[in-house]
Amino acid sequence: RWIYVAAAVISLYLNVFVFVVQAFQKIAFLQPLAPTQSGPLFVVAQALVLALFAGLGFFSVRRFKPAALA
Repeated sequence: RWIYVAAAVISLYLNVFVFVVQAFQKIAFLQPLAPTQSGPLFVVAQALVLALFAGLGFFSVRRFKPAALA
């Protein structure tokens, strides 16, 4: 069951990763900051997202307690 929790967190991370990429491509305010998705601001944004989900995944798997079988 902990595999389900880890897979759910990874799936959500990948969705947020794509969201950040598309945000830098489509939002007029962010587009000039990283037009080729290789600028330092883009890398920092992706690193923050990765760190957030790494922590979320660690604590989610660690706190997950399967229900006791009756």
